[in-house]
Amino acid sequence: MVTYEEQMNRALRPVAPPRVLEGVYRDDQHERLLRIIEEHGPWPTIAAHHFRTVDELIATTTGSIPEGIELTLDMAAAANFRGFYGQNSVCFYPEVHDCFYNAGFLELVKGYWGAQYAKPTMMLFNVCGPHRSALMSHLDAVTFRGVRYENAPVWLLNTMAKSGLFTDYLVKMAQVITWWYKGDNGTFTYWPDGPLGEPQVLRHPLWNRGVVVQNELMFHRGDPVGRREERDVPGLAHRSLLDFDAGADEWQVTTDGEVIRTYRPEEMRLLVHWNAEVYEDMDEVRKVMDHTDDLTIEEAVGRLLADMRSKGTRIAEPSDPLHDDDFVRALVGTYTIAPTTEWIERKSPAA
Repeated sequence: MVTYEEQMNRALRPVAPPRVLEGVYRDDQHERLLRIIEEHGPWPTIAAHHFRTVDELIATTTGSIPEGIELTLDMAAAANFRGFYGQNSVCFYPEVHDCFYNAGFLELVKGYWGAQYAKPTMMLFNVCGPHRSALMSHLDAVTFRGVRYENAPVWLLNTMAKSGLFTDYLVKMAQVITWWYKGDNGTFTYWPDGPLGEPQVLRHPLWNRGVVVQNELMFHRGDPVGRREERDVPGLAHRSLLDFDAGADEWQVTTDGEVIRTYRPEEMRLLVHWNAEVYEDMDEVRKVMDHTDDLTIEEAVGRLLADMRSKGTRIAEPSDPLHDDDFVRALVGTYTIAPTTEWIERKSPAA
């Protein structure tokens, strides 16, 4: 008999394994992408963009907090920072229009899915120096017709994916993700055969190297960056910020206005994540664009509640489900699956 964990494992696999790319961007494109980050900071931590509570963070990563430990967002903070080049198919910076509205990338993601149509939806960056990653594997925000990143929190979207209840509403997505980093470690680990399968690692060199992938349905993580002795960031908090000081030619991490860590430009690791919606044919384009078969947040919450109760979870009707910590904890307890493979530190050769 197939267990519920095995059912979740089958559901959490990409349409195809990641396809590795070399020389993803031209040098001038990389320079423009980096210049935006330098000139338009400061930038918040990745977690600060998406999570209000520890429970929401855990619901997204599907880990668990050991009994007796009161985890806070500050305790879980990682010195990895995020910003957006564009969202909702709108590029925010004219100088990188050619990167956002990228015809070559559109052909890559259509080929990855074997589909006829695609459109760019979002482009973001993660930037960091050496730091201690929490080794928390996760899914990117999953998109459903009617319930998506623009109107629902990431923890709800990813729980919906793990539940397997909403497959018929899934919007096809694909990403082109690219790294620039010449330091130690900082590799990309992913689980193409589901979270119970064996992990794969994209290793160095990671300079202008990338993947075409469906990260919404594939657990993945960024591994610790830099050498072990370089990773401490004393004073780091959930609200910490990263900015570039052009006069000093250095990156600065601050907490409440106080500089707690600096990095030289050559220490920095940059990830650029380009995202697209993909449509198999014109019928699928119309279904997504015309909203003729959309799901609502209320319907999604109702299905989750009914499914949890059928599995024996006791949960009261939430009056405000998007901000109800008891509801989030019930979801974590019911739909818990994540890779358990430990990361083995290796010294990575410089590119």
